[in-house]
Amino acid sequence: MQPPLKNESRVLVFTLSGLNETVENRYVLLSLTALYYPLIVLCNVTVIFTIICHKKLHDPMYVFICSLCVNGLYGTSGFYPKFMYDLLAHDHVISYAGCLVQIFVIYSSLLCDFSTLTVMAYDRYVAICRPLEYHSVMTSQRVLECILFCWLSPFFCMSLLITLTSRLTLCGSSIEKLYCENWSVVKLSCFSTTVNNVIGFVIINIYFGHAVLVFCSYIYLIRKCRKSIEGRHKFIQTCVPHLLALINVTTAFLFDVLYSRYGSRNVHQSLRNFMALEFLLVPPILNPLIYGLNLTTVRQQVIRLFFKKQVRISE
Repeated sequence: MQPPLKNESRVLVFTLSGLNETVENRYVLLSLTALYYPLIVLCNVTVIFTIICHKKLHDPMYVFICSLCVNGLYGTSGFYPKFMYDLLAHDHVISYAGCLVQIFVIYSSLLCDFSTLTVMAYDRYVAICRPLEYHSVMTSQRVLECILFCWLSPFFCMSLLITLTSRLTLCGSSIEKLYCENWSVVKLSCFSTTVNNVIGFVIINIYFGHAVLVFCSYIYLIRKCRKSIEGRHKFIQTCVPHLLALINVTTAFLFDVLYSRYGSRNVHQSLRNFMALEFLLVPPILNPLIYGLNLTTVRQQVIRLFFKKQVRISE
């Protein structure tokens, strides 16, 4: 029988060391975060409220945009409140259970972004290439199935990863990031993590496959839209925002994967933190701005919403 490892113990608390080298700037970071997080909430809630309150925005495309913004609120709620607490606290720690919950929330949200953008690409394909069949294809039931796919598939993938991670015996408790991340916990294992690595690699490739599929569909749509002025206008109006959002999320995901698995300690802490936070900083604010400002119908309703409020206040 193999004797137990000396460092083997049940980890109850993790230490987050991502702030160690930037602790002198914590009040500046706290001030910026205290401004930025409410802005994220405001932008996403505005788009969600606008879409829900106006029946003309209850088409499938806008329902998917609403889901994307709800996901933005869901994902950022797993990071920003804890981050602001850590900026005020002397010790940057998180419980074992809290760490697993944070991993689940942050990364299921990231995967949900990919699923939603994939579904939105399918919706645009039907709208542009099969316009006469659009309403018969994108029925209420089909939209519901798409929404369930967007949310349940990431939940299943992350539940699988969390279950595998929770079975590991850990020989350390220090995570060199600002938040809990699955690979950072897996690296602390005392024993082989082959199963975790393989499953994680498969899931990463599945969701990068989503991105490749969407890019290929847009290349096809570009070729299709060149034949008519109306098609080009529809593509620019509705597909370009999706493409920008997809590039944004894919770049952020790539940053996170490369940083987590191949990041060097020689890189300055501030740059490492930015690479780790890119998908929590940019997509949650860019998505509502892209769809709120670029899509004419949404923009008009948002302007009316705030204009009416201003009129009521003045009265």
